[in-house]
Formats: sequence, C-alpha cells, structure tokens
Amino acid sequence: MLNGVNYSSGKIPRDDAMTSFNLLTPRQAAVRIGISYPTLKHWILAGRIRTVKTPGGHHRIPADALDEFLPTLATHTGASRISGRNQLLGSVVEVKIEGLLAKVVLAVGNQRVTAIITSDAVRELDLKPGDEAVALIKATEVMIGRP
Repeated sequence: MLNGVNYSSGKIPRDDAMTSFNLLTPRQAAVRIGISYPTLKHWILAGRIRTVKTPGGHHRIPADALDEFLPTLATHTGASRISGRNQLLGSVVEVKIEGLLAKVVLAVGNQRVTAIITSDAVRELDLKPGDEAVALIKATEVMIGRP
C-alpha cells in the first residue's frame, strides 16, 4: 500500500479515488509526458505503464509511474528552455564548417540525424565530435521511403 493505494489489487479506495494529487487521469498523464491521449490509452491496455483502477473501472496513473517517460533535467540542460517536444538526444559525430553554413551530424541510437545550421551557431554552441547535443525536429510533413 502506497499513498492509500493498494497496488496489489489495482483498486483505489473510494474516498481517495478523485482527491489524490498523486494520481492522474490518462489525459492529464498524456499532457504531462507530451504524448497523445490515444497513445497513452494504448500503453495502458498493453501494460506499458502502471495504473490503478477506480471503483468505477477508470484508470488512474500514479505520478511516479511517469518518471521513466520524462527526460531528466541533466540530460536536456541546454534544451530545457525550448518548448518543442520532438527533441532527440544524441552525440555529435561530425562537424564540418564551410563558409556561412555548417553540417552537424548527431548519432541518436543507431541512427544519424544531419542538420545544416549556421557556422556562427556551431561556434556559439562550441560543438565538436563527442559532445552531447539535442536535435529539435520541427517539420510540417513527413515522407516515407523504402530503404
């Protein structure tokens, strides 16, 4: 039992069902971790995220169950001031400056993300191979192709 919630039974005591500040509705949890409500519902049904049920059968998510889905502040120290959610943490593998522009390649997992930015930005950020950096993806469309 934690905070009045019996996790072994997956039920919330009736008097705590709607008043606990440690339990979130699926919609509140989705907003907090920056995903869509339908995605969170899929995660709940797939058992990917821990929930408890109210006496009425509604899912509630303990606030601490979201910790593994939230980026740590140490991971995104420079980018924590950016409102965009499509941030990919990676390691700089290549920096090539030519005139006003620079090519920066990040290793994100086993994939590479390439960005063309100004050479001034590279100097300002002091980017060099081996540094940790965040790629912020902003796009109006996504194209799909075959490898």
